[in-house]
Amino acid sequence: MMLSIAQALRTGVEQCIIENDPYANPSIDAQCLLCAVLDCNRAYLHTWPDKNLSEAQSNAFFKLLKQRQTGQPIAYILGYQNFYGYDFAVSPATLIPRPETEQCVELVLAQPHIKRVLDLGTGSGAIAISICLERPELEVIGVDFVPEAVTLAQQNAQHLAPESNITIKLSDWFSHVDGKFDVIVSNPPYVEPDSPYLTQGDIRFEPDTALTASDHGLADIKTIVSKSTNYLNQNAMLILEHGHTQGHIIRQLMTQNGFTNVTTLCDYAGQPRITLGEYTISSNTK
Repeated sequence: MMLSIAQALRTGVEQCIIENDPYANPSIDAQCLLCAVLDCNRAYLHTWPDKNLSEAQSNAFFKLLKQRQTGQPIAYILGYQNFYGYDFAVSPATLIPRPETEQCVELVLAQPHIKRVLDLGTGSGAIAISICLERPELEVIGVDFVPEAVTLAQQNAQHLAPESNITIKLSDWFSHVDGKFDVIVSNPPYVEPDSPYLTQGDIRFEPDTALTASDHGLADIKTIVSKSTNYLNQNAMLILEHGHTQGHIIRQLMTQNGFTNVTTLCDYAGQPRITLGEYTISSNTK
């Protein structure tokens, strides 16, 4: 049976309705999958609704729909996710980069007179590589303790920013990090292991090691805050993404560890999920 683009989209929307996924958008999902099959943008779908798919295109589209019906994230099905205007390769070894995290990139780029940046838990490399693409003169180090994530981030760096001064390497937080930095940025695990959030939507398919942390989701954040002071230059900045209920605790942690001008910002979705503070070496010297 020959399907037009409009018919394929209607069928796709019906099949992209996913149980237990309150964040799913069947219309957008169907359009993304069909665009991937046709190698086009979404505007093309609406410009040529009566254009027929070939048999091969129809088969490919229904194959993707079948994967989506299992709940698999669109990004994992297609193998990439757009972040900060660039398409990053992703895999089940890494978190799927999300639009809210783009604000971390903006905050790093807003810091004056910086030369060296560290991205802790780099995953697909989205934060680190996006910084390099905007500021190629910066030296950026991205680290992750998952070998598969490091390999993927290195591939993204080579593909997207081959001329930049970026290094992606294996490190359990600071275990293989040298020198000091003007900015340390991280989107670390911050979800409690028993959180119902882990049973919803795309999260079900993402790696627990990149999502959850003990001590009410704060274990890794505490490690980063306490150890980062050994790796920050004078008046350097620490920027952390976190859960929307954790801001006040993280502000206390940062203040206790010698950070000043500590503040929590709302992300683009209006949730208080990014805390940053300035480290002045003398402020932590008694």
